[in-house]
Amino acid sequence: MKRGLIRRFPRLWRMTRLVRRWYYARRHAYPDWAEMLTAAPSLWSAARGAAAGGPKVLLASSIGATAHAVSLESALAVALTLRGAEPHVLLCDGALPACAECEASLYPDIRRFAERGPAADLCQDCTWPAERVYRRLGIHVHRYSEYLTADDRQEASRVSRGCPSSELRATVWRGVPVGEHALAGALRFFATGSLDDEPQGEAVLRRYLEAAILTAAATGRLLETLAVSSMVVTHGIYVPWGLLSEVARRAGVAVSTWNVAYRKRRFIFSHEDTYHHTLLSEPRDAWEHQALSDGQERELMDYLASRREGLFDWIVFHRAVRQRPDDLARELGLDTAKPVVGLLTNVSWDAQLHYPANAFPTMLDWLVETCEYFAGRPDLQLLIRVHPAEVSGFPPSRQPILAELRKHIPVLAPNIFVVPPESGMSSYTLMSLCNAAIIYGTKMGVELTSVGQPVIVAGEAWIRNKGLTFDASNRDEYRTLLDRLPFPNRLDADQLARARRYAYHFFFNRMIPVPFFEPKAGYPLFRLKLSSLDQLLPGASPGLDTICDGILHRQPYVVGRTRAARTPAPTHA
Repeated sequence: MKRGLIRRFPRLWRMTRLVRRWYYARRHAYPDWAEMLTAAPSLWSAARGAAAGGPKVLLASSIGATAHAVSLESALAVALTLRGAEPHVLLCDGALPACAECEASLYPDIRRFAERGPAADLCQDCTWPAERVYRRLGIHVHRYSEYLTADDRQEASRVSRGCPSSELRATVWRGVPVGEHALAGALRFFATGSLDDEPQGEAVLRRYLEAAILTAAATGRLLETLAVSSMVVTHGIYVPWGLLSEVARRAGVAVSTWNVAYRKRRFIFSHEDTYHHTLLSEPRDAWEHQALSDGQERELMDYLASRREGLFDWIVFHRAVRQRPDDLARELGLDTAKPVVGLLTNVSWDAQLHYPANAFPTMLDWLVETCEYFAGRPDLQLLIRVHPAEVSGFPPSRQPILAELRKHIPVLAPNIFVVPPESGMSSYTLMSLCNAAIIYGTKMGVELTSVGQPVIVAGEAWIRNKGLTFDASNRDEYRTLLDRLPFPNRLDADQLARARRYAYHFFFNRMIPVPFFEPKAGYPLFRLKLSSLDQLLPGASPGLDTICDGILHRQPYVVGRTRAARTPAPTHA
């Protein structure tokens, strides 16, 4: 019976279209602007008239099925109109053969996706809910198919089908690194860090490469047609978002990327590039000379303490209970006479882009080398905490890091201890047992340095380049840092104060508050909750002012620095 259900899944998915339409339209997954527009017709009519011919801003996140993105970007469209800008929207109308909405978990038979793509299922209900939102606001919606020709489609198909397997990931089309974003998209589709063990991996990658080329072609033609001054797009990576950003930058259009921040009702915005890159490269003067008041330090430490239970965060991967370090040490069998070094993994498929400072090509390479090193250091104990999001995130990883590690090291050395992703042990309590922590890309580096713990960074973690951690850029540097373990001391008072300045900047100033987004359980992550359009007017919300000043005037996306002298933000190198 189960096998028969799997075979009928695509048909059942299509049969639920009416149900999904009702859910999307009636259950408030998408904002309904009709009531607010009716309550303030003169305000909205006057604002639209005044904004006609103003700076054109393209809200380009494209995938209509991402209800949370439509909620944020439709609110931005209204706010920008109230500030004299003319917003436009770009939506995919089924023109792409693959995108970030597609996931392997939706396709029991991945061959079906590899051969046919999402057109017969996911695309059917992607465009219309978002288009409905923007049409009600009277905002011009552009569709991908309007900017693609038959020649574009033929060329995208020819390049993606004809490219040698060894060159797919490095493919550059008209100067745009389409292969890099296609690979990130395919890894996200499979929820895996490598395509090597996926029978349909290359076929899906070729599909994403075709989609990347079509996105680049459509974006380029739209920007040639429409005099856009700035573009807003979620993430800034994957397909289509990464290609939108790449093409816009090359056309001289200011790009703003965004994503949901960790804290509830807050968002991270960045100029020109994905926040995965900008948080690594932003100038230190944004935070290192900003001494914290006693109140700010208490506010920071209270928030960091709350992260153990995720009380004030959008997404929580596990609800840890209060645990004593000694109890966990006993349960794991740790030797209290030997120093413990913690190692924290991250999800292998997440944001797989090129980072030139990485000491290793992949997280798995790093993990294998680290385990091999500690096998020769019986004076130390290595405590590996696998990221809980491997099993509790969405989508769950299809490439568990421990299974991959066992392929290289079937039996770990006796001084290496592993806490699997499904364990209820608190990562924070586990790290309190450790002399130091080793990380690749996890955000916990920001939190660990804030409590004085030394941290070695081998990957693209955002705490890198802040003068707070031991950063390795190659294998030799990494080995040299490991040879220094155990560290004789924790961070000193000056380093600790510096770490907390950065943490405050990261959690409070870079995460911009927008109070009228209400967190909710299930899908979508949040919904728009406004009582009137007045809440979107200039001066009504400092966080919204920060975002709009960033989009329109290139001001920094940092709370408290908006409406300063309007100096341009750093341009993309």
